[in-house]
Amino acid sequence: MDSIWLTGGEWLAVLRIGLGLWWLESWRHKDKKTWFEGAGIAWAADVAGKHRWEAVRSGFDVVVKPRPKTMAYVVAYAELALGLGLILGFLTPIALVGGLLLNLLYLVLMIHDWAEQGQNSMMALISVVGLFGMSWQSWSVDAGLGLF
Repeated sequence: MDSIWLTGGEWLAVLRIGLGLWWLESWRHKDKKTWFEGAGIAWAADVAGKHRWEAVRSGFDVVVKPRPKTMAYVVAYAELALGLGLILGFLTPIALVGGLLLNLLYLVLMIHDWAEQGQNSMMALISVVGLFGMSWQSWSVDAGLGLF
């Protein structure tokens, strides 16, 4: 692939690293004290409780509601792990699939919020491009270790 300045694989690495920075910012901007005290899950419970799809309401009630503190940690540290994994290019295909699934989960939960839809749609699209473009082939720990 001909390109100005970088190769196609390097442009995919730029995209992967940018997505990793986006996930890292999602983690960084959270007020950890209030998040881990339950504010984030309480907000999500309010959104899920008003959701138009019964499957989302009942799924949230079964999976998240009984363990709000654990789920707060899972969400926050999943975002941190995704960010670091994508920036470093470590276990990249796993991070891309995990990020895609988390974005799809956010997308379904916040189906009524157009601002969130744009962010999650774009992040999901970048994950798909990074995955099928094998963005771990340049500038990554995976490439250095010969993984994938």
